[in-house]
Amino acid sequence: MNKAIVVHQTGGPEVLVYEEHQIAPPAKGEAQIRHEAVGVNFLDVYHRIGLYPLPLPLVPGSEGAGVVTAVGEGVNFLKPGDRVTYAGVLGSYSQTRNLPASRLIPVPDTVPLDVAAAATLKGLTTCYLLEMTANLKPGDTIVFHSAAGGVGQIAVQWAKSMGVKVIGTVGSEEKAEIARSLGCDHVIDTRANPDFAPKVRELTEGKGVAVVFDSVGKVTFEASLDCLRPRGLMVSFGNSSGPVSVPSLGILSSKGSLYVTRPTLGHYFPDRAAEIAGAEKLWAKIRDGVVKIAIGQRFPLAEAKQAHIALEGRKTTGSTVLIP
Repeated sequence: MNKAIVVHQTGGPEVLVYEEHQIAPPAKGEAQIRHEAVGVNFLDVYHRIGLYPLPLPLVPGSEGAGVVTAVGEGVNFLKPGDRVTYAGVLGSYSQTRNLPASRLIPVPDTVPLDVAAAATLKGLTTCYLLEMTANLKPGDTIVFHSAAGGVGQIAVQWAKSMGVKVIGTVGSEEKAEIARSLGCDHVIDTRANPDFAPKVRELTEGKGVAVVFDSVGKVTFEASLDCLRPRGLMVSFGNSSGPVSVPSLGILSSKGSLYVTRPTLGHYFPDRAAEIAGAEKLWAKIRDGVVKIAIGQRFPLAEAKQAHIALEGRKTTGSTVLIP
């Protein structure tokens, strides 16, 4: 008997229903995996509430790690017993699932599977943000919002390994301590100092920063533009506070001929080879101790509702995982 979280209608955390969910043997080109851990991301909230509409019913979740239990016809690069992870394939809130074998990434024995589940999507996101979206150089200064969150914790450590100066924003003094411990050069508590742009200007002697990485969205977007130096880059990669709208492109010229991008994982890792290459960079960072993955919260799969309540209430630090 396979159990999963199923969403029959969009809405609040209460629509996450733990129930029996039958699966067939893997079809041609598929593999079946038994999850050891499932990663929780704010993307899952967007799917649950219908911000990104999907056919219903659906099994949410886009990240997990586990062990291959069976493979379908034509799959000759995986075998039962292989340790694997994946990101960006809907349906991870389950004990067991089938998915295209081409989306599975090998996990080295040196990386625990719960760490892989906590780090794959966030680590690949960090990789494309810091190494592919922005042309960062040693000595550059960036602002990274939600620096104590799942992506933020990985990104702060990764950026410091590149010689980049990091101004992190957080929502509490507790989270500020975490951000400092990760290596942030400066930390701004936006609940105590909601007008953060003047502080960023002060910290950069009026020059502004090279890049702002913003997953918060609506409430931080325009102030984030005010943090940038002329011809700086605004990277909007999420909208936990609501979607962003730009009333006029003229705002970019008036604030310094700025650049704005809204990147997504699939455009930077379009195939298995690209995903594996990105993951190998992540595994190397973890192996070398450059990036430490903090799993701040663990919930049983059946308590996915509580995980979403904590995530939306900004009560989480680091990564959150569900344990089937």
